[in-house]
Amino acid sequence: MTDNNMNESLRKASVSRTTNETDIKLSFSVDGSGVSELETDVPFLNHMLDLFAKHGQFDLSVKAMGDIEIDDHHTVEDIGICLGQTLREALGDKRGIKRYASVFVPMDEALAQVIIDISNRPHFEYRAEYPSTQVGSFTTELVHEFLWKLALEARITLHVIVHYGQNTHHMIEAVFKALGRALDEATSIDPRVTGVPSTKGVL
Repeated sequence: MTDNNMNESLRKASVSRTTNETDIKLSFSVDGSGVSELETDVPFLNHMLDLFAKHGQFDLSVKAMGDIEIDDHHTVEDIGICLGQTLREALGDKRGIKRYASVFVPMDEALAQVIIDISNRPHFEYRAEYPSTQVGSFTTELVHEFLWKLALEARITLHVIVHYGQNTHHMIEAVFKALGRALDEATSIDPRVTGVPSTKGVL
């Protein structure tokens, strides 16, 4: 069950999601200052979400408990769902946004690119091959799960490409930094835009 609240002037939203697998409370502000308060059972995801918020200049609060005795899958997936829902709610009718962004971010030897269209058409493309299937206790295939659910629930088109790298941690870190910066650019207000940036007149 979810409970969404939105303040259009501040472009922020919150959601609570409780299932038999997870219990999550998440709030997200598009027009923030890069502050994050993260309490989840998945330390590597905490690290990535902190990078995402800092580099996107978002305010993000997450309190999540899940069935990690099974694995991290449900917790990571449901946080992606909740973040996508709050992003969609926070943007409202999307008036005045830039809509598109393409950002490259290096992390030492690794290079990642994230391309976003805030389109109201959920689509996800992912091109990444990691040297390791694990970073600590975190399974790298969960990066795909998180990003796909984020794109689906936010109803955005999201393309993620890791062009190269040797260190799996660096490669994933570059993805989350690029995600933050690309989403910041795509959601920023362009004073030249009248209404929504679409010939359809709606997004």
